[in-house]
Amino acid sequence: MTEEVKRQTMIVTGASQGIGAGVTKAFIKRGYNVVANSRKITESGFAPTDRLVLVDGNIGEASTAAKIAAAAMNTFGSIDGVVNNAGVYFSKRFTDYTVHDFDTLSDTNLKGYVYITQLAVKQMLAQKTVGSITCITSAMVEHPIAGVNASIPMITKGGLEAITRSLAMEYAKDGIRFNAVAPGIVDTPMHASAPYEFLKGLSPMGMISDVDDIVDAIVYLTEARHVTGEVLHVDAGAHNGKW
Repeated sequence: MTEEVKRQTMIVTGASQGIGAGVTKAFIKRGYNVVANSRKITESGFAPTDRLVLVDGNIGEASTAAKIAAAAMNTFGSIDGVVNNAGVYFSKRFTDYTVHDFDTLSDTNLKGYVYITQLAVKQMLAQKTVGSITCITSAMVEHPIAGVNASIPMITKGGLEAITRSLAMEYAKDGIRFNAVAPGIVDTPMHASAPYEFLKGLSPMGMISDVDDIVDAIVYLTEARHVTGEVLHVDAGAHNGKW
């Protein structure tokens, strides 16, 4: 008889819709256990199964991260990867952003990454196993677009790219990999109210990415055992220059 291979356990934040929901479904299809989180994930249409645990809560709060990590360990016995997908984005002129706006963006995009990633890395080190941490940034970190005023959101997204590279080096010898996916415009509920032709114009190829395009990139980075410190642009070429 062959020994049964233990399923790996992935944590996905912002999992109720869009990219987070897509990657949750993809991981389950590929045989992973998943702990899925969003503020109201239990009301999202997902139902818990023997391979899927749902945890409600704001990922920008350390107590939510603790609940997620505890759910992974209590149910599945390990943490093998995290997809930090939860994110907040809105566009304003720089001088119109408020203190509340800055706090909102920082809480979800930065604190949300740090809190759950710290717990995951501690567990991976205790397990003495390899692991994968992936986050979602933006093509606009490196290539701002005239007329799309997103300076404060890009502080947070740029911070994610910086910490990805730093942590990739810090934990390279432990086999824990850190990568990022930098999308352009993606067909998600976040852009539901924006004019379609305007969104197409933000892409050099004149195309809007599907959720599956981003999910494929996340799955690749999760399983690419020699890729770390990478920012993978899935943006129809937007990061290359002017168009």
